[in-house]
Amino acid sequence: MSVRNWRSVSPDLKRALGATVFFGAASGIFLATLNNYLAQVHNLGAEARGWLEFPRELPGFFIMFVVGALLSLMRESHMAAVAMLFTAVGALGLGFLAPNTATLVLFILVWSLGDHIIFAVEGPIGLQLARGGQEGKRLGQFGGARNLGTILGVGAVFLLAQRFGDRFDLFYTLAGFSALVAGFLYMGLTIGHEEGRSRRLVFKKKYGVFYAISALFGVRKQIFLAFGVWVLVEIHGVSVSTIALLFFVASTIGVIIRPLLGEVIDWLGERVVLSVDELLLLLVCLTYAFASDIFAPPWDLYALYTAYIFDSVLFALRIARTTYLKKIVDHPSEITPTISMGITIDHSVAMTLPILSGWIWETYGFRWVFLLAGAIAVVGFFVCLQIRIPETARPSVDG
Repeated sequence: MSVRNWRSVSPDLKRALGATVFFGAASGIFLATLNNYLAQVHNLGAEARGWLEFPRELPGFFIMFVVGALLSLMRESHMAAVAMLFTAVGALGLGFLAPNTATLVLFILVWSLGDHIIFAVEGPIGLQLARGGQEGKRLGQFGGARNLGTILGVGAVFLLAQRFGDRFDLFYTLAGFSALVAGFLYMGLTIGHEEGRSRRLVFKKKYGVFYAISALFGVRKQIFLAFGVWVLVEIHGVSVSTIALLFFVASTIGVIIRPLLGEVIDWLGERVVLSVDELLLLLVCLTYAFASDIFAPPWDLYALYTAYIFDSVLFALRIARTTYLKKIVDHPSEITPTISMGITIDHSVAMTLPILSGWIWETYGFRWVFLLAGAIAVVGFFVCLQIRIPETARPSVDG
């Protein structure tokens, strides 16, 4: 987006993009430091790391009820501000008030609640700011803004780690501040006043493929966020500054690639994009499983770094789920509650798979975790082939 175009955009779009940048910074700091924090401060092993995903994902399992309750009180932009408040409290709690496992779980729960609320409403907010036929492009721009924020956040982590060492209190203070700024910007949004009231719960047979894809995303998310990084930290002893640097590289690439991927979704359609995404995920899983067998050090680690960055960039394709739902939904008021239902289904997988994966890791070795994920990616490929878009939902794209 050029400077001239930026001057011509609406204040709401500017505020929403700004909020996304600051939320991206907070989220990037959290994701770049969490595994090192758990290993270095709380001395967790792979099995305990897997069990921790159960409480971390618990808010996501109940998110359809949380979002349903909040929708009766406020519109999506204000829900986003509430989400950022939870995120800030969780970050500051981890930085200063989590000396034991009980408090660790408590503040991860609080952070996770904010993270899952924003995930339910960021798509609908972006769709409200999109022109017909260019939903993917607009959501891709928001993805680029989030990546820009991640660059700033993990860049700060890298510099702080180089200067002061692994000071998680500093990292999470910065994350909390960024979340509060994002919340302030979300509160200033005026969109959504004219929209009809969203229904509290939506579960329809016609949305079955969307629900299935949501469950598959739960698998992908856990492999990437938990065990993908855990291979680097636990098996190869990668430092927090290096993880932050990987986040930085992936986010820098994402600033450019994510808006382009949004346009690719508008061009090729969700069926093609999501099917190819599952095949690429299979490639990533095989790399995690066999890089150390195929390549000699340090090339095996470079291959893992590449897989990590590649998968991080491809995460942008999750917006195809939202654009697909937009095209098949019976009424716009069903988008937010249906996304929330999808998140709940996502987390029915996300809460249980890490426990199984942690046990597999400890019992049979880490390779089998990624072979299991690769098999699920193959299943996902055939699920995504079932996507069908009604002809009436195929507007022409101008300009």
